[in-house]
Amino acid sequence: QFSFQENGWGSSLAERLVRKCDVVNRGVSGYNTRWAKLILPRLITRSTSAESTVAVTIFFGANDSALKDLNPKQHVPLEEYSANLKSMIQYLKSVDITEDRIILITPPPLQESAWEKECLAKGDKLNRRNATTGEYAQACVQVARDCGTDVLDLWTLMQKDEDFSSYLSDGLHLSTKGNSFLAAQLWSHLEKKLSALPSLFPYWRDVDHTNPEASLL
Repeated sequence: QFSFQENGWGSSLAERLVRKCDVVNRGVSGYNTRWAKLILPRLITRSTSAESTVAVTIFFGANDSALKDLNPKQHVPLEEYSANLKSMIQYLKSVDITEDRIILITPPPLQESAWEKECLAKGDKLNRRNATTGEYAQACVQVARDCGTDVLDLWTLMQKDEDFSSYLSDGLHLSTKGNSFLAAQLWSHLEKKLSALPSLFPYWRDVDHTNPEASLL
């Protein structure tokens, strides 16, 4: 949901793809795969032209991996998380969006000390663990292998830097730097799929101002 805020990764992609294709945001803050699986058919329907869909990203795990005892509302067991991802992929395939156009994104790592401060400020205990999030990230990567989709392992890539805290605004959600990192990593997966897309309408200098219909119709 936050990907289209200022400096968000979704808005970065949209800006990069202006006059090539639309970037449609259907992220819903706080949701897990159990809920997303249920609403997906309302977000992408059979009437949505599969032919014009270049890519679909599925980005879940940060909420599913919340600790069951401390955050039962958002927690989804690991096996169910994998099954839900597979279910969403199968649904997309049923509306003719093939696996080669689907990109799974793992949850980012959790910076526990920063997120604990956020939890304590609300009177709660630390309700997530980075190691647990990592198990969900690994499961996401395995689902991609099993289903033949692409995957962006954000959890692993971000931790190649010893201090990954700058990628996160509060230990959980992406900072401006984290959004830029995700946009750049995702573009490396999308570039081959999208680089060949033609521009919509000619550059303004190329329009014949004496006969615009010849250029534009």
